[in-house]
Amino acid sequence: MAALPLHLTSATMLRVSAEGVATALVLTVQARTGHAATAGYLQTAMTLPYVLSGPIIGNALDRVRRPRSVAVALAAGYAVATALLLVMAGSSPLVLALCVAAVIGCTEPIVVALTSLLPRFVPAGRLSRAYGLEASSYNLAGIAGPGLAAALAALVGGQYAGTAVVTVGVLGLLTLPLLPFPGPREEPADQGTRPTAVGVAGADAGSTAEMASGRPASWTSVIMGGIVVLAEGRVLRALTVATTLAWTGFGGVAVTAVLLAEHIGAAPSAGGRLLVALAVGSLIGSLASSRWLTPKHAEPVMLAGLVAFGASLAALAVAPSLPWATAAFVAAGIAEGPVFAATLMLRQRESPPDRLGQVNTTAGSLKIGASAVGAALTAAAADAVGPIGLILAIAAFQFAGAATGLLLLRVPPDET
Repeated sequence: MAALPLHLTSATMLRVSAEGVATALVLTVQARTGHAATAGYLQTAMTLPYVLSGPIIGNALDRVRRPRSVAVALAAGYAVATALLLVMAGSSPLVLALCVAAVIGCTEPIVVALTSLLPRFVPAGRLSRAYGLEASSYNLAGIAGPGLAAALAALVGGQYAGTAVVTVGVLGLLTLPLLPFPGPREEPADQGTRPTAVGVAGADAGSTAEMASGRPASWTSVIMGGIVVLAEGRVLRALTVATTLAWTGFGGVAVTAVLLAEHIGAAPSAGGRLLVALAVGSLIGSLASSRWLTPKHAEPVMLAGLVAFGASLAALAVAPSLPWATAAFVAAGIAEGPVFAATLMLRQRESPPDRLGQVNTTAGSLKIGASAVGAALTAAAADAVGPIGLILAIAAFQFAGAATGLLLLRVPPDET
């Protein structure tokens, strides 16, 4: 377990940067143009490439014997593109800023792909706790990233909100070589977690044969291998559809938080503090999950968490002031933390061992792609429906995700 603190330290710094970019981007655009909703288009360009880049990066980490150079190169590309985007946003032609944002989407999936390394150096009996801590890493980053951006915006102006986000990303890049980068395991970390859903073994057979023969994986396998596993496994299919729907709504949270803060009479930078409140709640939920959540209860926790998350967000429609809105965001985060921890557990439990990285990044890419769509819809609809309409729509996506996931989980295994 000595490697786990190193992993969490370096990966968390990269995640602080990744989690803070959206808030910094909204505050920067707001300060430079006076129209925060425009940042939604940049968020879309920044996240939509995940749909392809995520599976490719996950496949690379699953297969290469020495993934260090791949990870460092991608993190370097991410750090440079992030710095350039925050300089250009709101002060350069939109088309140029969109191109730079797309580069972030091609490199940032390394932040998610690092999660797939855990089974390589964490004993099987401690994986549940490790995944809870890993979820807490994302949540801690969700606190620090938006918090740093909001604090700088309040102190020195929104146009400088991204300075700390870029700095911590560079620190994560410099410490990344300290992480353990073991090669792929030949055997699963826990024989009891091998997937049994009909079709998963068949979907993975080609991958295993390619690895055994030393032949490189085909592009079809690289792009579609994770999709096949997610689609053919009943639990993974339900989990992926539920969380992807939920994240379609979640993509509008950063912009909506800023608009909601203004709606209740606070400064735009208070939107960043609302996002920090959300992440604080998520951290509480994730830390609790690391102690009591087990893979056996992951499915009902995931569904119940989405419902509670949506209900907490819906309560924002009647929040009369910033303190009430902050409390609602904390409650929403407490509900969301166990959802993420359960998601990581279910992916590890249900995925073939040599596809775990690809499954993580493919599923993450689908969520991020859905988030990109949600950000674009938010930018397009903001003036028409206002912050209250936006927050209710985001909540509705959480309920839709939970309902769809429940229906898919009830499909008998022999009909999948």
